[in-house]
Amino acid sequence: MNARRRVAVVFGGSGFIGQYVVQRLARRDYVVRVITRDPEGARPLMTQGLVGQIVPLAADPFDDLALARALEDATVVVNLIGILFERREGDFARVHGALPGRIAEGCAKAGVQRLVQVSAIGADATSPSLYGRSKAEGEAAVLAAFPRATILRPSIVFGREDAFFNRFAGMARLLPVLPIVGSNTRFQPVYVGDVADAVMAALDREDVFGRTYELGGPRVATFKALMEEMLEVVGRRRRVVELPRGLAEFQAKVFERLPNPPLTRDQLLLLGRDNVVGDGMPGLHELGIEPTTLESILPVYLARFRVGGERKTRPAL
Repeated sequence: MNARRRVAVVFGGSGFIGQYVVQRLARRDYVVRVITRDPEGARPLMTQGLVGQIVPLAADPFDDLALARALEDATVVVNLIGILFERREGDFARVHGALPGRIAEGCAKAGVQRLVQVSAIGADATSPSLYGRSKAEGEAAVLAAFPRATILRPSIVFGREDAFFNRFAGMARLLPVLPIVGSNTRFQPVYVGDVADAVMAALDREDVFGRTYELGGPRVATFKALMEEMLEVVGRRRRVVELPRGLAEFQAKVFERLPNPPLTRDQLLLLGRDNVVGDGMPGLHELGIEPTTLESILPVYLARFRVGGERKTRPAL
């Protein structure tokens, strides 16, 4: 292997968005170092490149020496690490707030040329949600340590492996009604491939330094409308029911005891605000990307949830 080839380091590269980013980097002839807690689980990513091109690496980014080794000879860095809930108190502050700043400081010391921090719409220092506040803290730390970094904030991300539409389609297969919280909260779902393309644009363009982009698809819809569209796609007649706030808070409190809670009290706070691209914020179009429509992708990967599975294009109800 040519030692002078460009090296891309992707933190969280084995996750939902990460695998699409890794694939695109490999196509662009980067040597891709995937920083992950589970290198064995990330091995399937190696098939997306040439032999030795994609390298899963176990490294604790909270350890100075491990972080320095991970960033050695890196040309570009992408940070995709994020969590949806806290397993321990302080996880949001540690993972969303402190870690991005540590990575940015490491990039500055290592002479990295480009850094992309993937955050989320809802990152706001005044957010009632700890998730939202911690995301904003991480963004500020990144730009303080590496002012040329680019921040990307996607809305709800959809795609074959997503944990949003897949989850609710699975619920619709089992339940007589579909319970949700925040029926009127608006989302702007963005395709995972478009998010990965936005990462690549941020690594290529000269007009992105120090800028923040909010990534949303071509359509804004309420939570309830998205669920009704999903039900239409999978061919199941289910009432979409808004849970009373008190019941939702009680359930969230109970769920928080589970290893992988489907709902938390902090997520309830997030659902109190719309998750759409802000007025005047640059987004996919400014990065040269035409947003992919939800209706062109959703039926493809939700086919397995249809009555009769993928064998029927218009399943029985």
